[in-house]
Amino acid sequence: MVNKKWGLLILTTFVIGNMVGGGIFMLPAQLAQVSSPLGATLAWMVTGLGVFLIALVFGNLAVRKPELKAGPQSYAQSLFKSRAKGRVSGYSMAWGYWAANWAATASVIISFAGYLSTFFPVMHSTKVIYTAGSFHLEIGKALTFAVCSIALWGIQAILVRSFNSAGKLNLFATVTKVLGFLFFIIITIFIFDSSNLGNGAEFYDKTGSAISLGDQVNAAAISTLWAFIGIEAAVMLSNRAKSQNDVKKATILGLLIAVAIYIGITLLTMGAISQDDLKISEKPLVDALQAVVGSSGTYLMAALAVISLLGSTIGWIVVASEVPYQAAKSDLFPSYFAKANKNGTPVRSMTITNIMTQIFLFSTISGTILEAYKFSMIVATLAYLIPYLASVLYQLKLVMTGETYDIMKGSRVRDGIITILALIYSIWVIKTGTADMNTFILGIALYVVGIVLYPLWMKKKA
Repeated sequence: MVNKKWGLLILTTFVIGNMVGGGIFMLPAQLAQVSSPLGATLAWMVTGLGVFLIALVFGNLAVRKPELKAGPQSYAQSLFKSRAKGRVSGYSMAWGYWAANWAATASVIISFAGYLSTFFPVMHSTKVIYTAGSFHLEIGKALTFAVCSIALWGIQAILVRSFNSAGKLNLFATVTKVLGFLFFIIITIFIFDSSNLGNGAEFYDKTGSAISLGDQVNAAAISTLWAFIGIEAAVMLSNRAKSQNDVKKATILGLLIAVAIYIGITLLTMGAISQDDLKISEKPLVDALQAVVGSSGTYLMAALAVISLLGSTIGWIVVASEVPYQAAKSDLFPSYFAKANKNGTPVRSMTITNIMTQIFLFSTISGTILEAYKFSMIVATLAYLIPYLASVLYQLKLVMTGETYDIMKGSRVRDGIITILALIYSIWVIKTGTADMNTFILGIALYVVGIVLYPLWMKKKA
């Protein structure tokens, strides 16, 4: 079976689906832990502008370099004239982006389990069923882990039989998701209570110390950036796109829709329930509706969230498995990953990817759903920043050398300004995200493992 090429609509739903996934359903609670409503709003605005600049970079590169269809790894490889240096650079970006996808996919699946618990309260049971030393396995955590694992491998079983079905399933889930958000917005507008926002700029940490507005924005920056991870989805699927112009349009259109959804949903949720309740919520959108319309509306929102997150999971598995598959076809990864079955599914790549994702799912056994989500989210976001930075640097190279501008219309000055601003934003977020040494080590450790493996994996190609 030959895979059909995906057009603007399908590509846009992948961008929206991957961005508006676990983030929108869990972020109101995450942001309430690190910032005030005003701090969160400013973080959204700064991040939205920064990611918009990065989206313009991705869109421009997709059109100017249509032969580079593997995203950041292709751009990193093309940064160097030396074939050897280019291969190492491309491999590093492919590995880092791939590793980030393990944690990202896990976080979306964990969010899925969190909202599914609305229908199955037993997933919150703290009854201990197994003890080993200081470790205690609770029924709820065991069930959550089982549900996450079944979702991961069940989706693979579907995609192995029909890779084309990913586009249709994601389209259905994204439409359902948008309708659900409209329903949520309409309801919560009528019960928005400004008193829940408190003094909009005030925020205190666990010790009772006041946190400045600037520090709140810095602390929220990683969380808000996580919401936009997936902006590169269309670029990563360029090889399956009908045209590179569709890739550029899908990237920008998907971002604009996501920004509108994010800011609206986050602020309305913060105004619907108290900040104290929001900080500990594992399904904030459901909890917000429950305060207004009771269980009926709660179950409807939870059902929409489950469908939406299932669609996001499909999108993330597709993108995650595409990374090593395309890298192998570009001679940046072992040839083992380059094999696809008769349905066009990169089975080997998908299997190894999901095995690594499964490892991150073990975090659901040792902590709450919110803790597991937070762990996966931070690791993934920090790991994504490096490939984003590499893409921005590659566009800067094109602007400075004038490559492609002699054969394709466009202003080097305008693109140069966009690129420099995107570079400043990327460096700022990396600096902000690495302020906590623990999270820095977790994110960078993924790259270190890849560098260690390089001589072994790529020995025959060296």
